[in-house]
Amino acid sequence: MPLSDVQWVRENSRKLSPSLRKRILACYRPMRHAPRFINKLYLGIMYRWHTFPVIVHLDPQALSTYSTREVRDVAGCKIRRNLPLIAAFSTRANIFLLRALAENKHVLRIWYDEEIHALLDTATPAVTGGSDWGQFNATGKGVTIAVLDTGVYNHPDLQGRIIAFWDPVNNKKKPYDDNGHGTHVAGCAAGNGLASGGLYTSPAPEADIVCIKVLNKTGSGFLSTVIEAIQWCLQNKERYRIRIINLSLGTAALLPYDDDPVCLAAEKAWEAGILVCVAAGNSGPEPGTINSPGIHPRLLTVGAAEKNTGKSSARVAAFSSRGPAPGGVAKPDVVAPGVNITALRSPASFLDKHQKSFRVGKHYFILSGTSMASPVCAGVAALLMQKNPALTPQQVKELLCSTAVPLSGYKENEQGGGMVKASRALYSLQQG
Repeated sequence: MPLSDVQWVRENSRKLSPSLRKRILACYRPMRHAPRFINKLYLGIMYRWHTFPVIVHLDPQALSTYSTREVRDVAGCKIRRNLPLIAAFSTRANIFLLRALAENKHVLRIWYDEEIHALLDTATPAVTGGSDWGQFNATGKGVTIAVLDTGVYNHPDLQGRIIAFWDPVNNKKKPYDDNGHGTHVAGCAAGNGLASGGLYTSPAPEADIVCIKVLNKTGSGFLSTVIEAIQWCLQNKERYRIRIINLSLGTAALLPYDDDPVCLAAEKAWEAGILVCVAAGNSGPEPGTINSPGIHPRLLTVGAAEKNTGKSSARVAAFSSRGPAPGGVAKPDVVAPGVNITALRSPASFLDKHQKSFRVGKHYFILSGTSMASPVCAGVAALLMQKNPALTPQQVKELLCSTAVPLSGYKENEQGGGMVKASRALYSLQQG
C-alpha cells in the first residue's frame, strides 16, 4: 500500500488505541497487492462505508470553552452516547471521520468501543449452603446496589425492592431480563428466598436494587454503554441511595488501567463514594488473565471459589482469572462463592431456554462464574454499609480483605486475601 494512505495513522498513533490502530491498518491490507486502480476503488468504498465504533476522549480544558457538540461538529460525526464523566462521547466513524478526529487538536484519545460480555462459566447443578451472619441483624436495608447487567426480572424474591430500572439498550420502561444473567446476579446479592421458604437467601435480603440494562439478549454490549450507566449512577446516587455498583462483566485487558475508558469511569464512581465490585473474569487458571475493569488497583476485584462441602476445604475455581494485572498489581482482591450458585431465574430468557437442566423448581436457576462471586461480595459489602453508613469504599475493601479467610495452597494472585467472610467482617466492624 502507498505510504501516504496510512501516514495519518502513524502520525497520530499516540491518539489511537492499539486495538483501533490494528483494525484501521487491517482495512488497507486485503488489496495491497492488487493493481493500483483496483486498490484505489476498494479504498474509496472502504473509506466511506466501513465504520468503527469508537469512544472519543476530549481535552477537558477545551470543553471549558467548547461544548462536546462543537468539537464533534469539527469532524461532522454524530454523538451516540454523551460521556461527560470521562470527557468523551461515542460515535461510529469511517476512515475520513477518524482521520478528522485524530487530527483535531481537542481530541486526546480515540478508543475502539470494544464489546463487553457477561462473565459466565457453565457448571453442573448443585445446591449451595446457608449464611452465617444473621446473628448481627444485618440485612442490607437502606443500601442500594446498582446492577449493571442484562436487566432484571421482577422476581418474587426481589418484590418491592427494584426501585429503579433504566434500559439504554432497548429503551423499555419496565424491568425485564431477556438473557437471565442480570436477574441471577441481582439474586446473588439481594434475593430474600421468599419463593423457596428461605432456602435460597442471599447476603443482603433487604437491600434495594437499581438495575441498568447494558448488555443485550445474548449477554454482550459495548464499553460506551457501561460508561454511560456508571455516569447515570453518579447522577442518581443520592436519589436512590446508591452505595455499590456491581459489574459482573468484562473484556480482555488490552490497555493499562489509567488508559482504559471503563476503568476511568469506575474510578470516578469510587471517588464519589460508590464501592465498585467487579468480577475478575473466567479465563483462569493461567496467570495474568484478569479482565478489565477488574485490573484497576482501587476497585474491589472478586474471584470465584467453591464453597466448603463437608470436610473438604474451599478451593479457587479453575476458571477464575488470576493476576497479576498489568503493571504487576496483585489481583483479585478476594474470592467469594461462585460455583453452582442457586439464585433467581428469569423465565423464558435466553439462558433459561438454552440451559433448561440448570432450572431449580419454578423460580431458581444454577450458574457459575465470577459473575456470581462479585454480587455475593457486593451483598456482604451492603451489610457493612448498613451497619456503618459512613464507611468509604476503601474502608469497606480493606475490611473485607483483612477479614477474609486464606485458602490453603493458593497464592495472592489466585485468591487475594482469601474467601470473603461476612461474620468476621461484621465482627471486626462491631469491635471498631
